[in-house]
Amino acid sequence: RQLIIGDRSTGKSAIAIDTIINQKGGDLICIYVAVGQKASKVVQTVGLLEANGAMEHTIVVAANSSDPAALQYIAPFAGTAMGEEFMEQGKDALIIYDDLTKHAWAYRQMSLLLRRPPGREAYPGDVFYLHSRLLERSARLDDSSGGGSLTALPIIETQAGDVSGYIPTNVISITDGQIYLETDLFNSGIRPAVNVGLSVSRVGGAAQARAMRQVAGRLRLDLAQYRELVTFAQFGTSDLDAATIAQLDRGRVVTEVLKQLQYEPMSMGEQVSIMYAVTNGYVDDVPPDKISDFEIAFHRYMQTSHSDVINAIMEKKELDDEISASLISAITEFKKTGVY
Repeated sequence: RQLIIGDRSTGKSAIAIDTIINQKGGDLICIYVAVGQKASKVVQTVGLLEANGAMEHTIVVAANSSDPAALQYIAPFAGTAMGEEFMEQGKDALIIYDDLTKHAWAYRQMSLLLRRPPGREAYPGDVFYLHSRLLERSARLDDSSGGGSLTALPIIETQAGDVSGYIPTNVISITDGQIYLETDLFNSGIRPAVNVGLSVSRVGGAAQARAMRQVAGRLRLDLAQYRELVTFAQFGTSDLDAATIAQLDRGRVVTEVLKQLQYEPMSMGEQVSIMYAVTNGYVDDVPPDKISDFEIAFHRYMQTSHSDVINAIMEKKELDDEISASLISAITEFKKTGVY
């Protein structure tokens, strides 16, 4: 259960839709529950999924803003029942609740009409139970029970970046971590606008492939140091030593590489290969305005000339000495071509 949280128009739904598109060709069943959205937005989302060939493995459950509050309240439970059916058949399923803020609003509306005593922010006393009983149904069954799983990606909309509101804190406490999207990052062109400091996972690296852990550990450290230093660098870099300037440059490279176009998901092998190049300093000499071109050209080169390396990463899910040597050789060859 991983929460996607952020203000309006920060790309929350885009991350969820990207997740569905990335499952194309696999056997994962995706359920997209749209609660309280305009019908035009739901039609647009379905059109996107169809255009990317993702509707073959996707179910869309929609209770639009024009529908009664009772339908908006029941829609996430209907979607979860479908997901549980696949889970009990031994299959893997993914459910996205877009979004649970509107779900809570619908429940509040129903409760007030039923004359239930209002509590904090006029929500009824059992609004925590509303979301906990929904999200606790996402689970991983052991082999004796069929080995199926249901993964939940709930979405919460915040007001002016306030994560301490009633519904956000409730859902944060229920989920296993959150991806926090920030308006300032989004407006400055960093998309997906993930705030690395406030985004946490209580599962940690256990949910990642070993290859990803091997490259992402260094990446996280580089980003954290960059975020600290960039505040001081605003006052000028003339007094900074060479090591600090190198850290700032590395941070800029990492930030540029982590930018991603919408609805263009990457395979794990592609992610690991570009991150390996970054963390080992092979991109440090590329000008910041050329990094995007470098990345596109690098992925194209790896797919055409070294697809065996990408396939080996996907298969073994770890970077052994042989794969690392092949990656270094491929990156060095690519840099000699200078096609970026």
